Amino acid sequence: MEGRPATGARLRAQRAYAAASPWNADRLQETATGYLFVLPVLAVYAVFTVGPAVWAAILSFQDYNLIGGFRGWVGAGNYVRMLRDPVFVKALLNTVYYVLGVVPTQTFIALVMAVVLNMELRGRSVFRTLYYLPSVTSSVVISLLFLQILSEQGLLNAALRALGFHPPNWLQNTALALPSIMAVNVWTTVGTMMILYLAALQNIPTELYEAAEIDGASPWQQLWHVTVPQLRNATFFVVTNGIIGCFQVFDQMFIMTDGNGGPLNSTMTLMLYIYKNAFGGYNAMGYAAAISFALFAMILVIVIVQRRLFREEAA
Repeated sequence: MEGRPATGARLRAQRAYAAASPWNADRLQETATGYLFVLPVLAVYAVFTVGPAVWAAILSFQDYNLIGGFRGWVGAGNYVRMLRDPVFVKALLNTVYYVLGVVPTQTFIALVMAVVLNMELRGRSVFRTLYYLPSVTSSVVISLLFLQILSEQGLLNAALRALGFHPPNWLQNTALALPSIMAVNVWTTVGTMMILYLAALQNIPTELYEAAEIDGASPWQQLWHVTVPQLRNATFFVVTNGIIGCFQVFDQMFIMTDGNGGPLNSTMTLMLYIYKNAFGGYNAMGYAAAISFALFAMILVIVIVQRRLFREEAA
């Protein structure tokens, strides 16, 4: 029986198995060709992303600075130092406050704008362009512009004085400096979020609104029970990107506070503190690397929790 020639069915099965085998010559050639095409991208990613990340991880356990270089291993000393550093704690609290203020505000405004501009309105394409313009304008230019607008003798205070008010110095007031920068950030990012919501609104089946209208649902009920649930994935994307962007805010803080996080560290954020430790005069590259990984861990945990919450709501 063992020497009996293979039947047609067995031959086809053997050929199919050989073709599916990862050691098949043709499959090996296809795999090698595929890796060859993606090799440049992998090389760039390894050099400019993986490599610096690994090096930063090593630095976080060292006493290292740009001038003196390596001074010795400190183990978890840099991470323990964060817990005892009042400036780090202040920067963390400022960053969390910034996230809690900006993300919900920009998400809500973007959703309202997207719903309104998704209606059949005259000139809506013009309004879409105008609302999106701040998002494509350089954040440095916008920061310099609002630095002048919010200054003590700036345009905003001039208008308030003309109305009989006694305006404060917005960026030199410890209670108003951070909220002022938060308002600028909302203005510059809400256009991008609006576009994302507009794209998602285009994919909602019109049959859902027709069915809701037949059932007697009001426009508000259609918005709450049809539009908002259908935008769950878009909301997750918008909120996630907003959280990551707010935790990594740097340019506006640096420009509008002259790189000092003032007054009295009221606008000091984690990214600005990382910069000041690495390049801004504190001369503590190892400590800056440790803060960077702490920031990465915080963002990662928040995104994971948020993803699970959205999954539970969808279920």
